[in-house]
Amino acid sequence: MTRVVGRLLLINFLAYFVTRSNLDLFAWFSLVPAQVLTRPWTLITYQFLHDPGGFSHIFFNMIGLFFFGPKLESRLGSPTFLKLYLTAGLVGAVVHILWTVISMSRGGLYMPMVGASAAVYGVLFAYARYWPRDRVLIWFVIPVQVRVLVIAFTVISLWSGLGGVGGGVAHFAHLGGFLGGWLYLRMRAARSPAAQFKKQTEGPGARMGERELTTKWRRIEPTSLHPVNRAEYDRISDKVKALGWAALTERERAFVDRFGGGFG
Repeated sequence: MTRVVGRLLLINFLAYFVTRSNLDLFAWFSLVPAQVLTRPWTLITYQFLHDPGGFSHIFFNMIGLFFFGPKLESRLGSPTFLKLYLTAGLVGAVVHILWTVISMSRGGLYMPMVGASAAVYGVLFAYARYWPRDRVLIWFVIPVQVRVLVIAFTVISLWSGLGGVGGGVAHFAHLGGFLGGWLYLRMRAARSPAAQFKKQTEGPGARMGERELTTKWRRIEPTSLHPVNRAEYDRISDKVKALGWAALTERERAFVDRFGGGFG
């Protein structure tokens, strides 16, 4: 059991038993679409509440977190895993609210929503992103690949949500959980060192022609460069003399662009 998954399990079960005997507290932290502007904290707190009238709601959500969470947390790290979990739950809430407004469901605007389903769906999506061919047993009997499970849950949620099947289930919150997981992984990938390096090397410097390269190269004052950059300057200079500008790599062109005034 990993640190964040263990704490999330504990918080969810504690919240379940505390609010089960205190319905006023349950109502205060539940997400009601019509009240979200005056009670914005419920966008987060609803994720830790479950139907006090039965145990199956929290049981299946926590089973999903228990099976898929630890391996994913070990892969991403505890802080990143927690951000993914909360982001998926938050996006799930927003999608649910938007769908309630779009569908003009007046009753839905005042119907409280609770549950960790959207957050767990985000965890499931991220798990399928890294280990798509891992198998899980449906009803502890039928083996299904995780990627197939995500596709099946997406189809079921869309079908049920659009068809109004399964009253009391926030199907679009589930879809929002998948969306939140996808968005978080995309943002994380875009901020990664590899992505930043690729963006830099594929910037304007990578597309410069020989004339522009020559102009920027002449602007560089080698004596003002750091020794490390000076060594790179000398290496590129020797390469250009021997092979010409066309031989420069994208990274070398980015160097010329940067120190020749591309960032100024």
